[in-house]
Amino acid sequence: MKNLETPIMLINFKSYKEGTGKKALKLAKTVEKVKKITGVNICVSPQYTDLFMISRSVNIPIFAQHIDPISFGASTGHVLPEAIKQVGAVGTIINHSEKQLLLKDIESAVNIAKSLDLISVVCCDTPKTSASVSYFKPNFVSIEPPDLIGTGISVSKARPEAVLETVNIVKNVDSSTIILCGAGITSGADVEAALKLGASGILVASGILKAKNPETVILDLAKAMKEN
Repeated sequence: MKNLETPIMLINFKSYKEGTGKKALKLAKTVEKVKKITGVNICVSPQYTDLFMISRSVNIPIFAQHIDPISFGASTGHVLPEAIKQVGAVGTIINHSEKQLLLKDIESAVNIAKSLDLISVVCCDTPKTSASVSYFKPNFVSIEPPDLIGTGISVSKARPEAVLETVNIVKNVDSSTIILCGAGITSGADVEAALKLGASGILVASGILKAKNPETVILDLAKAMKEN
């Protein structure tokens, strides 16, 4: 498995206008620039339609926003994991709060990702969910309370106990699983708090995509990672 250097920042472009098409490519190039400046491992997760273009244009790890637990066949409208890999993705987000899966489907998606050598980042809304998915041994577990997503109120400051509990639970099951912290991350101070709680990186979206100057925010977050 490659591209697992920590601390790590994964930027989810979601379906924001600022992260679509040509704007997605521009943002990915900005991420590549900051990565070169800071040396921090920064990855991006664009929309499916932009995966191929971005993976061929920048030298940073590219993640899909979702995969379905399927293989080749008659599955119209589903996201085929093999196709994600073929267009250049090195990994995928699984079970984001905006694209939740049943527990059995999370397990299947993680197993398929492993079989294809794709990095799996499983999002969890609570420490309890983190406990359940940790037995599937994904590469990453990201704790993200849905009510804090997009609020600018970081989970690392508003609910540090959720981050700490997730770290303890997951590490007790599989010490190799890496913990990310998401929801409301907007500043270097939020990153510092997350790392002090035991997380090894962040999953961030609107804090960057909706910023007036995304490069400044990315640089602030990356510097906080490098210094902590």
